[in-house]
Order: sequence, then structure tokens, then C-alpha cells
Amino acid sequence: MVLTDPITIDGDERERIYGYVEAHGAVDTRQARRDLFPQDPHGDPQHERAFRHNVAILKRDGYLEEGEDDTLRIAIDLSDEREEFSADDVDVTIRPASQEDLTGIVGAIRRVVEEMTSIEAESVADALDHEDVLLRHNDVESRMFFVATVDGDVVGWAHLHVPKLEKLSHTAELTVGVLEEYRGIGIGSGLLDRALEWALENGQEKVYQSVPSTNEEAIAFFEDRGWTIEAVREDHYKLDEEYIDEVMMAISP
Repeated sequence: MVLTDPITIDGDERERIYGYVEAHGAVDTRQARRDLFPQDPHGDPQHERAFRHNVAILKRDGYLEEGEDDTLRIAIDLSDEREEFSADDVDVTIRPASQEDLTGIVGAIRRVVEEMTSIEAESVADALDHEDVLLRHNDVESRMFFVATVDGDVVGWAHLHVPKLEKLSHTAELTVGVLEEYRGIGIGSGLLDRALEWALENGQEKVYQSVPSTNEEAIAFFEDRGWTIEAVREDHYKLDEEYIDEVMMAISP
């Protein structure tokens, strides 16, 4: 299943199963059955077969996948291609993120927000903390992440949010960031390139973001890579009792 594909699931019980898994990120198959159908007698072979049949159909149709540890998660058709490079004696991997990266991504976002103002990134971290789910694909939104890792630890991220509202479905909102000690060696550019490549492959015609005018480093970074300033909203943010302009930037992948 591609994150931009429409969701067309036949059957109320299958819709409930998919919705439960999508909202929880990764769930134990047995726990999902207990939570979704508490009225069914535990261990009843007939009810167990019916549940397993619905899961099998969702897997067949590309909506769910099940790991060897009996964990269900939404099946997202992502390239497993990893970009690996070395710079300044640092070995970096850039790849699609998974639910297991959630804690590392939130931690990286929080650290970057402390170092430089990023209102949108802070909002993303708050949403992840609240939902405890990384990737989303439902009738309202799709949410995609790429990560940069060093020795298995997340040191940077790129996030794309795609609304399902038809009038905006050709667009995607971006946040991207790298921990301060890993900047200047190509990680930010690599994450940005990977995010824009994904947006292009999935039919997004415009990628946009908002940056506080005080974040001059970020504005220069994006302008150097072809992004344009579409508008400036004066005094849009209020930070420490000071009003800050919002710089709205965009690019066509």
C-alpha cells in the first residue's frame, strides 16, 4: 500500500481491524482481537478463525503486515533502499523510518527545537508524543518519516504530512532537522533529497513549510537548495513575549 492510495476496505470488521492497527502503530495480534472483540469468547475456534480470516484478507490486499513476532502494523510500500555514506569519520545511514524509531525521532526533534526555533517541528513532536504512532495513513491524513542514523541512533529526520482533503492532496508539508553536532556533513541535504524524491514519486506537486524569521540558518539552507519564499506573515509567532514573522517557503519536487 502506498501512503497516497485511497483506503477502500470491504467489511465493517476489517475496517475496525485496520483502524485499530493504524491508530496504534504496532500491536500484538492477540491483543488486537481482545480489544476489538471483547464479547467473543476467548479461545473460541470459530471466532478465532473469523478474526484470522479478516486479518489474512487485509494482508492479501496490502493493508496490513504481520511480523514473525505476531505483531500487526499497516503495510506501507516503501523502498528498503538505504543510503550510506561517510563524512568526517562519521558513518551515516538514511532510510525510511519505522514505528521503532518513534522515541529517537521525538528526542531528536526536541533537541533541535531547543537549539533553534522550529514551531512546526515542535508541533510534530507533540503529536507523536500524544498519539504514540509514527506513520499514519487514514481518511484524514498520511504521515511519512525518513531518518538519519549514526551507530543506530537517530541524529536527523525528515517528515512529510499529506492531507487527504482533495483540494490540498497535491501538497505536502515538510519538517526536517539534524542534531547540531552532525550538521555540515551532508545529512540535512540527504534527508531533504529523500523526502522530495518520495513526494515526487507519490504525486505531490508542491512541498511547503513555515520557518520563523529568526531561524536564518534554516532559511538560507532551503534557499540554497532552490526553495522560494512565497509570503511572510508579520508577527505570526509570539516567542518569549516577542512577535516573530513567519516565513512561508515552498518548492516543486
